[in-house]
Amino acid sequence: MFFFNDSIRLTTTAPIQIIDVTTHIKSIVQQHPVHNGQLTLYSAHTTAFVAINECEPMLQQDMVDFLMTLVPPPHSLRHNINPIDGRLNAHSHLLGLFMNASETIPIVNGELLLGNWQSIFFIELDGPREERILRVQIAGER
Repeated sequence: MFFFNDSIRLTTTAPIQIIDVTTHIKSIVQQHPVHNGQLTLYSAHTTAFVAINECEPMLQQDMVDFLMTLVPPPHSLRHNINPIDGRLNAHSHLLGLFMNASETIPIVNGELLLGNWQSIFFIELDGPREERILRVQIAGER
């Protein structure tokens, strides 16, 4: 059994941002090939997440608009100060209740088993941030 661990460092530039990391992830899988196994992605943050969805720019903007409507920014919340860095981000934590910190994707015959329209996204809910970390683990048979 082969295991590979890595991290992708990302910079975000907007309060809510959807970043397509599919090409980067596929490149890592090609560099560390397994015949059959799985890829696990994990966000090391409580206000940034991983999702699989369709990569279409207007849909992505609709996603951002939906998230901003679902839980409005901090001015309407009671507990909106993070004692560590003073950010008004309770809304980001609340949105995170509806998201996944990780995704696992099968690898079959050396290829990620994504659907035709599926892409992998890192979703920032508390940006902008200078550094975010997406953990990557590949496990399987070579």
